[in-house]
Amino acid sequence: MTLLADPYRRRWIGWGLLVSAFFLVSLHRSSTGVLSEALMRSFDTTGTSLGLLHSSFFYLYAAFQVPAGLLTDRYGARAIAAIGTGLMSIGAIVFGLAPTYALAFTGRLLIGFGASVLFVATLRFCANWFRPDEFGTMTGVTFSVGILGGLAATTPLAIAVSSAGWRPSMVGLGLFGLATGVGIVLFSHDSPADAGLPPIENVPERPDVTSAATLRRYVADAVREPETWLLGIMLFFMTGIGITIFGLWGIPYLVQTHDISVTEASVYLLVGNVGGMIGPTLFGWLSDRSGNRTGLIVLSTVVFGLSWGIFAVFGVVPLALVGAIFLFSRVLRGGIPLAFTVIKERHPEGASGTVIGLINTMGWIGAAVFPVLLGAALDAYWTGETVNGTRVYTEFGYRVAFAIATASGLIAAICAIALHVRTRNDRPLESETDVEQPAS
Repeated sequence: MTLLADPYRRRWIGWGLLVSAFFLVSLHRSSTGVLSEALMRSFDTTGTSLGLLHSSFFYLYAAFQVPAGLLTDRYGARAIAAIGTGLMSIGAIVFGLAPTYALAFTGRLLIGFGASVLFVATLRFCANWFRPDEFGTMTGVTFSVGILGGLAATTPLAIAVSSAGWRPSMVGLGLFGLATGVGIVLFSHDSPADAGLPPIENVPERPDVTSAATLRRYVADAVREPETWLLGIMLFFMTGIGITIFGLWGIPYLVQTHDISVTEASVYLLVGNVGGMIGPTLFGWLSDRSGNRTGLIVLSTVVFGLSWGIFAVFGVVPLALVGAIFLFSRVLRGGIPLAFTVIKERHPEGASGTVIGLINTMGWIGAAVFPVLLGAALDAYWTGETVNGTRVYTEFGYRVAFAIATASGLIAAICAIALHVRTRNDRPLESETDVEQPAS
């Protein structure tokens, strides 16, 4: 049996193309950390306006998470992912060529708009091609590939920008994305049946698309559940703070408090992203083997809050300790993607894209809010100086920003603990027979 005719091998090709696009999503959303000084010089920005430019990615990204789930469940992962990848890539080219702040802002908006569908579409593909007892692992591996994109947005991007410039680098990423979108059209079919292949053993059969009336019921059922809101609020804080620090302010913090270059500072975020790659896969595997979902989420939220507390209390932390904190905290934060497994298992298989998109919306609203919030906090402690067009902030300003991150982690931990208490005796839905039961 050839590679393309074997469903067990073919699924890895389809998944690989989808996660390649998701890799680009993570790279784009984290790229402004490395680009911050270049963007401040190119567009003469303050900390707040740089935060707005960074967070512009998340405005449409957050707004379209629920529509992304609905569209993916309605029309299939392949079509929606291909369109999203194309729009994201065009946005990257616009951003790279933008002569003004307004056009750069528009380009980032378009990147976020196209990127908004790719995580949900990838998990919908996994639900159709992998067994239920593989889904937690595949969620973790998918998330880890996304972290790899964040890793590429550190030292590798810094090297590319220093050698080729930030504008050619962004245009090149856009062209690569367009090629990936073509690959998705050709190989990332919605199910083995859609690809003309035999079914995969123990993968529940489900329709490639779901009716609009059924999707409306799925949304209503999910919105009525307190567990949906606990997961969503937790992701609001976890995603918002994590993306803001690792995607925007982490590098300026290290550059200004330790007097090191952007490239050297990016190495410490690279180390953190290595931990971020290991953690989700490890926690997904442990969760699938043990059946423990929410307990691992609690562990991750507690570690998250305590990690930023160290920076809030001490301000300047030795660089060796920075690397260790970034590495191990990101490994132990790996339980957070299990939120998507938890919400998927609480609802019928045909609702997977919709309910994942629902809680993902709340996470990315946080990613839109916190860059501006932390940027405003830092502007309040601006020294009045600029170095090469970049504002210089006080150590105390960074401590305030990390204190906000610590408080956010504590709130996320409270939500995770409440979720664990409410769901520890729950039994996940097991089959598609649950899908068409009328809402009570």
